Amino acid sequence: MIKLIAGVKGSGKTKSLISMVNSAVETSKGSVVCVEKGIKLRYDVNYNCRLINIDEYYVFGAEQLFGFIAGLLASNSDVTDIFVDAALRICDNKVDAFERMVNDLDELADRYKINVVMTSSISVEDLSDGLKKFC
Repeated sequence: MIKLIAGVKGSGKTKSLISMVNSAVETSKGSVVCVEKGIKLRYDVNYNCRLINIDEYYVFGAEQLFGFIAGLLASNSDVTDIFVDAALRICDNKVDAFERMVNDLDELADRYKINVVMTSSISVEDLSDGLKKFC
């Protein structure tokens, strides 16, 4: 299952994501992973969550982000939840590529029975119909 948290900058997306990450760590019977751009979440996220700074892995673009997440699942079959902060920014703010990646990731999430939550700094009104269904 994919959930997209969209909104303009400063609307509380990351704060909601942090709360969801910490709740998932408390309830999950597997591994919880949080991918971020930079290191701003390291003091807010429960230490039992695998926190990944995507910049350290030179991931730039939607296809690379999809491949990175697929690699996470391939290397650890215990992953139950994946959280991605600033997903659209990781995808170089290319909305069309981001939408394709979200749809592909939705299929992958269904296949492996994982929850994926992403934040994106785009107003809900500016989302395409293909992305609105994930909000």
